[in-house]
Amino acid sequence: MEESAVTGRIRREDRECPLSTAIEYVGDWWTLLLLHDVFDGYTRFDEFQRNLGISSSMLTGRLRRLVSDGFLERRPYQSRPVRHEYVLTELGRSLRPVVVTLAAWGNSRLAPEERRMILVDAESREEVEPIVVDAVTGRRLDDADAYVFTAGPAAGSEMRERYTPDE
Repeated sequence: MEESAVTGRIRREDRECPLSTAIEYVGDWWTLLLLHDVFDGYTRFDEFQRNLGISSSMLTGRLRRLVSDGFLERRPYQSRPVRHEYVLTELGRSLRPVVVTLAAWGNSRLAPEERRMILVDAESREEVEPIVVDAVTGRRLDDADAYVFTAGPAAGSEMRERYTPDE
């Protein structure tokens, strides 16, 4: 993903922020719902349109962007007439835990009987609760006192000013 694809719609001071960059790529309502459909195994334009109720032009634009940004790959599945399907790339697959966790967070705000979709173990069919943990220690990352952001090696002056601890 090139920086130029990102810098058009975010504030100058946010260009260094990985959250701003991520939101620029996938923070749009239709893009997240489209990715959710792909994670559920849908690959074809007509399936996306039927499931989402999105206009052809809007869907075409979102799919084009996801392909150009490297999240989806466009592959022909029929030659007469030529038709394409959209399949996840490795980069696209790496977003699944983010979308799953976001959906689980949304469900956590509802009473169990109000949930319309839940995540379950594919074999046992038992409901699961995804959490985000540190890969090294296994500790949950939702403890704001235990984990904080700091300026990284490529940080500019604004990022360093924001994330340099006071001595």
